[in-house]
Amino acid sequence: MPLPKINAPTYELVIPSSKKKIKYRPFLVKEEKILVIAMESNDIKDIANSVKQVLSNCILTRGIKVDKLSTFDIEYLFLNVRGKSVGETVDIMVTCPDDQETAVPVTVDLDAIQVKFDPEHTKDIELDEKLTMRMKYPSLDQFIKENFQVEGVGFEQSIDMIADCVEMIFSEEETWTGADFTKKEMIAFLEGLGSKQFKLLEKFFTTMPKLSHDFVVTNPKTEQVNEIHLEGLAAFFN
Repeated sequence: MPLPKINAPTYELVIPSSKKKIKYRPFLVKEEKILVIAMESNDIKDIANSVKQVLSNCILTRGIKVDKLSTFDIEYLFLNVRGKSVGETVDIMVTCPDDQETAVPVTVDLDAIQVKFDPEHTKDIELDEKLTMRMKYPSLDQFIKENFQVEGVGFEQSIDMIADCVEMIFSEEETWTGADFTKKEMIAFLEGLGSKQFKLLEKFFTTMPKLSHDFVVTNPKTEQVNEIHLEGLAAFFN
């Protein structure tokens, strides 16, 4: 006689970038095992792959491809799945900025952590009076490749990531999509931009939506009140 199955509860959330509502479940022991093994490896690529695998298992809405989601979507989804799975608070240590040495334990409510959108952020970059470049957000694979698989991120790595994130170039008369150019051609196009135009592209990344949380802590040594700003998934699991 087979053992009974326990049905996991289901929840809903809205994907930050697309505003699409999806259903998900908490991760199970088998998925927690995947995460623990990855965390113990201290290999950031293994951790990223395990996060993607867990999310793929836990997202119940059909048609959601984790590989196509932006970095901040994946971070937000994982944070919520984790919250419903093992607890809706996380204990972290923060270093007080006033003396740069005193560590203070803080309990953060995961529901308070949101994806923040910069009002100056735009996906459409006006290159000149005629041409506009429309950007797309980097995937987790692109983020890992550019930030963790090389020692330091130089100009070549930056321009490579920008090339991966170009969705299209258009004018009033014509449109060029990814099918119309190779990555090599796009890199050559980017290298032909002026400094001012390139800075506009860099601004797309610096103002990109981010998983973040602001709060204050008091330094027990100096009694100074410090404002703390945390960004990115890793900041909440130190």
